[in-house]
Amino acid sequence: MAAKRPNRRYRQFTERRLEILRSAASAFTRSGFTRATMGEIADKVQMAKGNLYYYFPSKQDLLFFCQDESLGRLIDEASTITKSKLDADDQLRAMIVFHIRTILEELPESTAHTDFRSLPPALLRKVIKKRDRYEEAYRLVIERGIKQGMFRKCNVKTAAWAILGAISLGRSLPIFSSMR
Repeated sequence: MAAKRPNRRYRQFTERRLEILRSAASAFTRSGFTRATMGEIADKVQMAKGNLYYYFPSKQDLLFFCQDESLGRLIDEASTITKSKLDADDQLRAMIVFHIRTILEELPESTAHTDFRSLPPALLRKVIKKRDRYEEAYRLVIERGIKQGMFRKCNVKTAAWAILGAISLGRSLPIFSSMR
């Protein structure tokens, strides 16, 4: 039996949430999370502030959605790439290209905020867990490349951090630039 396609109402709801995500990410980048207001975000997507709460109960929920949506897309593609038959160097290249394309074209500024630690502990743990899953995909490819003789032996964790920090341009996914 074929999977059911989401109904039109659900697709519209999801598309509107993504539109709000882009607006919120832009406001978070421009003003910082604490100074950005729900009113400013609502104005940018041409909706009443009260209607915005239908989509996101709080500004923290919006911040979480920004991180969760972006990391979800990155993880899904990284998983597909790491399961491919490509050599490790091509896998790494494909992951980097997808990361940059996602940040610059598909979800511009959606992860470009530095106040992710403003999330409540439960949501922060979810974001960190996803971030770690994404980082793990890079480690897997680097380890595979070392075994294939394509990459020099190195500290795989440090190499993954260096790559993610470089492609994030110090802004896009700031959780990668903060050493734990």
